[in-house]
Amino acid sequence: MEEQELIPVTLWLAERGYRIKIRKKDEEMVRLAVKLADERLAELRNVYAGKDNQDFLAMCLLMYATDQVTEPHEMNPVQKALIAEMETLIDRALEEEQ
Repeated sequence: MEEQELIPVTLWLAERGYRIKIRKKDEEMVRLAVKLADERLAELRNVYAGKDNQDFLAMCLLMYATDQVTEPHEMNPVQKALIAEMETLIDRALEEEQ
């Protein structure tokens, strides 16, 4: 990957900014992945009080890694979210036609 293909972005996860470089075409998917991870972290905070962000990040990482190993043919959370969004858009379009 050539350096000029990458753009710098700052992503916020667990109340902390991370400056990374990604391909412009991947920006939307990366931001969606971060959003989903942050939502998972919020769920963990509600279930396991008294832990710090490092604990929640580790738990989240283990959950994603476990999903990849135990369910390798399943869609990942980003893919599931995209499909749900597409279904919503299709439903709205069909409702407008009626």
